[in-house]
Amino acid sequence: MNRVTMSGSEGLWARIRAALARGSDTHEPPYGHPAIARNPNKKSRLVQRIDEALRRGWSQCAERNVSLCVLALEVDGYAEYFAAYGREAVEESLDSLESIIAAQLTRETDICLRSGQAGFMLVLPDMPALMARELASRIAAALRREGIPNRESHAGQVTLSTGVAVVNPQGKLDRSVLNAASQAVKKAQRRGLARLEVMDLRGRDDKRRKAA
Repeated sequence: MNRVTMSGSEGLWARIRAALARGSDTHEPPYGHPAIARNPNKKSRLVQRIDEALRRGWSQCAERNVSLCVLALEVDGYAEYFAAYGREAVEESLDSLESIIAAQLTRETDICLRSGQAGFMLVLPDMPALMARELASRIAAALRREGIPNRESHAGQVTLSTGVAVVNPQGKLDRSVLNAASQAVKKAQRRGLARLEVMDLRGRDDKRRKAA
């Protein structure tokens, strides 16, 4: 049997292509990204749950003419934390964080939802901004008591920053409140660790109604 072999650059590139093909089948996530990032179906389910919670909360608040708050919480310095501890340990920490947050929710209808790589989202209908601030403070205090280690943080433990967006729902569903909460938590993280930032959208909504 005659065997055809490749030599020189042709053979080199064939081996490189083969190695890349094998790498594409691996189940390991890219460096600095958790397991959830490689599972688009799981990610889409999480987004759907948040959307459903917002839809329910928006409808309730619009009917009762009360405010709605969205809290976005995110692990500070997540990329460094993930690199130092690895996926398995970080996922365990995220599970613990979810339990800590859920324990501070006093209403049966309020649930903690995972959001993105290292975050959580709370959709809180009939929740004044002051009460949302107090809830964020309770979560931060509970997290300090738990003291999940993080040697990459100046705090020496895992911390969460929080963004709060408050709105008075009127008319059809407006998902911009989710973006506002996400922007608020990013702004909070730029100020340091375990910070809180509030974005009040109620004035914006009043101006829109007057202009209509």
